[in-house]
Amino acid sequence: MTTRANVLADRIELGAESLANLVEGLSDSEWEIVIPGEERKVGVLVHHVASSYQAEIDLASQISEGKPIIGVTSEEIDGVNADHARDYAQVNKQDVLKLLHENSKEASDRVRKLSDAELDNAEKVSLNADAPLTTQFFIEDHALRHSFQHLESIQKALGK
Repeated sequence: MTTRANVLADRIELGAESLANLVEGLSDSEWEIVIPGEERKVGVLVHHVASSYQAEIDLASQISEGKPIIGVTSEEIDGVNADHARDYAQVNKQDVLKLLHENSKEASDRVRKLSDAELDNAEKVSLNADAPLTTQFFIEDHALRHSFQHLESIQKALGK
C-alpha cells in the first residue's frame, strides 16, 4: 500500500460515509423525493452510487494494467443509468446503506493495493474523448467524486 493509494481510498470512504450520514436521517417521504436534474428519487440515486463502485474501479484497474478503455461512451452510461433507475425504482433504505458501505469498502480496499506506478499509468479513455488519463485521475473523477456529486444534488433538493 502506498501513501497515495491509501489517501485515495480514504477519500472514497469519506464520500460514501458523507452520503450515508445524510440519508440515514431522512424520512420515508424524503427518501422518495425526485431530485431535480437527476430525475431519480433519493433512494434510487444512492443505490446508483453504491452499485457503481465495482464498475468504476474495474475501469480504473484496466488503466492501471496498461489497457485503454475502449467503447465506453456517455450515451452508454446514460442508458445504464436509465435501466438502473427503472429496475431499482423502489429500494429499501437499510439495504441501500448496507450496499453503499460494502461496495465503497471493497472499492477502497482495491485502490489501496495500487502502486504509485499503477496510479501514474495513463491510457486512452473513450469516455473522455480518448484522452490519456492516469489511473489516479480516473479514480478521482469517478469512484471518488461520484458520491460527493450526488450528495450535493440531494442536499440542494432537500435544502440541507
